[in-house]
Amino acid sequence: MKVTIAQINTTNGDLAGNTRKIIQAIEKARSDGSDLVVFPEVVTHGYTSQDWFQDRDIIEHSADPLREIISATQGITAVVGTIRRNDDTNGRRLYNSAAVIHDGELIGFADKSLLPEYDVFDDPRYFEPSDHRRIFEINGVKLGVVVCEDFWNDKTFWKERLYESDPTDDVIAMGADIIVSVNASPYNKGKIRLRCDMVAHRAKLQKKPIVFVNLVGGNDGIIFDGASLIADEEGDIILQAAAFEEFVETVELDVRKPDKRGITGGEIDSIHRALVLGIRDYAAKNGFKQAVLGLSGGIDSTLVAALACEAMGPENLLCVMMPSPFSSEGSIKDSEELVRNLGCQSRIEPISDTFEVLLKQMGLHKPTKGGESLAAENMQSRIRGVILMAISNAEGRLLLSTGNKSELAVGYCTLYGDTNGGLAVLGDVLKTEVWQIARHMNEKAGREVIPNKIIDKAPSAELAPNQFDQDSLPPYEVMDPILQMYFEQKASPAEIIAAGHDAERVYWILNKVEHPANEFKRQQLPPTLIISKNAIGVGRRRPITHKYRRQKSDQ
Repeated sequence: MKVTIAQINTTNGDLAGNTRKIIQAIEKARSDGSDLVVFPEVVTHGYTSQDWFQDRDIIEHSADPLREIISATQGITAVVGTIRRNDDTNGRRLYNSAAVIHDGELIGFADKSLLPEYDVFDDPRYFEPSDHRRIFEINGVKLGVVVCEDFWNDKTFWKERLYESDPTDDVIAMGADIIVSVNASPYNKGKIRLRCDMVAHRAKLQKKPIVFVNLVGGNDGIIFDGASLIADEEGDIILQAAAFEEFVETVELDVRKPDKRGITGGEIDSIHRALVLGIRDYAAKNGFKQAVLGLSGGIDSTLVAALACEAMGPENLLCVMMPSPFSSEGSIKDSEELVRNLGCQSRIEPISDTFEVLLKQMGLHKPTKGGESLAAENMQSRIRGVILMAISNAEGRLLLSTGNKSELAVGYCTLYGDTNGGLAVLGDVLKTEVWQIARHMNEKAGREVIPNKIIDKAPSAELAPNQFDQDSLPPYEVMDPILQMYFEQKASPAEIIAAGHDAERVYWILNKVEHPANEFKRQQLPPTLIISKNAIGVGRRRPITHKYRRQKSDQ
C-alpha cells in the first residue's frame, strides 16, 4: 500500500486557498500512484481560527470545502482534517474531525474525543468531544483514524496522562490494520524528537504501521513544524517529512528503509528555523512585504535583523539606527558593519535633539547613571518607538520588536518604547539562547554574518552613562536557567532551589516576573513567536491585578 504525507501550510479562514492546496496534494498523490493521502488537523479552515469557530455563518457553512475536495478524490482515498456541525441541540456546535473520503464518496468522520485545554490549546471552547469510534475499511484495509490528542495518551509511553481513555487503543482493539493520526502539533523545544519516539514506540509495540501527519506553518505566534512521519510495524521510520516546510511525498509501507531527514541537527538549529518560518508566515499571511526594526548594535536587534533578512530577503528589511547622547561610537559602527554583512537597507535617525527638547519641556534631568531618572531613560526608548511606528505607518512595513524573553520576563523593557511592534520575534527566546542562535547562524553561513564583537559585548540599554544590564539584573547565565525551570517546567521555588540555585536570587527573580506591573507590560506585547512550552503569550494566563507573592515559607 502506497501512502502520501500531505504536510501543507494553510491560513486561517482561507477556505478557497486551503482547498486548492488540498486538491493539488491529492493530484500529486494520485500521480505518484498513492492509495492513501493524509492531511493535518482542521486543514480546511485553519486549526488556530479561535472564536471564528463560534460564528454562526462559519458553523452553517462548515461542510462547504469538503464538497470540492470529495469530487477530487477519484481513484484515491483521502483523510482530511476538518470541522463538522454538531446537529444535537446540546453541546458545542462543532466537532473537530477527520473526513475519510474514497473515490469521490464521503465514507464518514472520525471525531476528536480528547480535547486539550493546556498551554496554547483551547479545544473545549469550540468543539464537542465524541465518544464514538469506528473503523474505515478501504479495499480490504482497515483504517483506524484518530485526531491529534486522541493519539497522545498512550499509557505505555507517558508516565503521567491527562485522560483515562485512549481512543487509539480503542481503534486498535476494533481491528485496525493501519493507524492514521492527523495533527496540529505546535513546535516547541524537543518536540520533534518526542514525536518520533512516541510514534516509533507505539508502532513497534502494537505491530501496526502508523501514519502521523502534522501541520506546518506560522499562525500568529504559534509555529507548526510539520516533521510528519510514517513508521512501519517494526517501529522503523520509513518516511520523515522535512521540518518547517511543506512536504508532499509518497512511500510504500513495506519498504523497510529508515528515513530521518526531518530530524534536525540540533535544538538551536530548530529554533532558528522556527523563528524564520514564524517571521515569514506572519508577514506574508498579513500582507506585509517589507519590515523595519530599530538597530541598536546590541545582540537582540542584530539577531532579529539577521533572521528577518533570511525570512523576507535583505532587500525588504530597513534597519533604523537612532543614536542618543548615551549611544557608544562602537554601537553605530557595529550596526553599520552588520548592515554591510546582511545587505539590507539602513537609515540613521538621531534622537538627541528631540530628547533635549522633551527633557526641557517635561522638566526632567538627564540621567547621570542608570536608574537615576527612569522617566528620562524611558523617554529615549519611547522616542525611538514613535519614529519606528511612523516609518511603519508611512511605508507599510511590519515593525519587528526585538526584546528577548529574559528581559520581558522581569520587566526590563519600556512599554510603548522597545515593546512597540507588530511581531515580537524573540519574546520566547532567552538571552543565552539569543547568543547561541547568533553563533549558530555564523557557523551555518561559514562566515561572520553577525560580528563577533556584537556577540561578545556586554549587554547594555545605553539609556544612561556606562549603563549595563548586569547593573540591574543577575547575569543572564545565572538568571536564564531559573526562568527556564519556572516557565517551561512550571517548577516551584523549592524545586528550583533544590536544583542548585541561590534561594534569595530565585525569590527575587520570580517576584519580578510575577509583579503586576510586569504582567501589565507583557499583556500589551505584540504577538510573540513561541518556541517553548508555557511561553509568554497565548499559552500563559495570569491576572494583572493580584496579591500573590512568593514567600520563603513555600519551601
